[in-house]
Amino acid sequence: MKEQIFRDSDGDASFRARRLAGRTVIYLLLIAWAIVCLFPIYWTVTTSFKIAPNVMKGALIPWVDYQPAWLGWRSLGLSPDTIGAESTVRSEFLKRFFNSAIAAVASSTIAVILGSLAAYGLSRFSYRFTFMKNADISFFFLSQLILPPVVLALPFLVLYKELALLDTQIGLILLYTLTVLPIVIWIMRDQFESIPTELEEAALVDGLSIWGAFFSVILPIALPGMVAAFILSLVLTWNEYFFAALLTSTHANTLPVMVASQTGSQGINWWAMAALSFAAILPLIVIGVLLERYLIKGMTAGAVK
Repeated sequence: MKEQIFRDSDGDASFRARRLAGRTVIYLLLIAWAIVCLFPIYWTVTTSFKIAPNVMKGALIPWVDYQPAWLGWRSLGLSPDTIGAESTVRSEFLKRFFNSAIAAVASSTIAVILGSLAAYGLSRFSYRFTFMKNADISFFFLSQLILPPVVLALPFLVLYKELALLDTQIGLILLYTLTVLPIVIWIMRDQFESIPTELEEAALVDGLSIWGAFFSVILPIALPGMVAAFILSLVLTWNEYFFAALLTSTHANTLPVMVASQTGSQGINWWAMAALSFAAILPLIVIGVLLERYLIKGMTAGAVK
């Protein structure tokens, strides 16, 4: 009896040791992956506080490899000694920032609204347009992403010139909406397909209309997927450069265009580009942290039905 007890205790200790070792390996891998993912942000932030020699030497650790300076932020008028004074560069940065914010938020919101309605229809009703059925229609939306942007450059340039949409925020909003709409439709279609149809049927039995069941029953359940689609659309439109550089010049220029302008014949102002880049990605980081739980729920929706 005692031998059995000792044998069981040895087995439990061995199992706990293996489980602890397994968890340790997993956590070490997660820490290593977190370092890989966060290192570009760390490099951007530290580069914004470097001067030219520090950038060329590849200094990594502030106060150890180099002494931090406000050179990058001073060039944007955002350093402590320039923030209270007038700055043309800071005014231009704020203008580009609000242009990017308006275009990205408006286009992402419109795309989520239209894409959710289209995805709900594709997941709940059967359509037939000539030889195309629901699966073909869904693939048609996704196929719009196959064409590279450069192929669409000339048609959009001519069209926007005829419609007087060049260098306007309305033009960017319409274009960005068309760009991210297929992605939203595919995300939301999977989201709606993971919701049982019995919920709608019960709502209809209780006297609700189709629209009433959609807004009061289905929409609250699909909210995490909508938030995930909105964040993804926001990231894609916020960082879009090609069409912003092609279709805008003065009034509707966005932040990615301003970041690219830091390169010139005299070289690259790495410190200014790093400061501008971090100021540009900071809102996305904040939004991602605040809406993380919705993002995880939305991305995993439909994995288990």
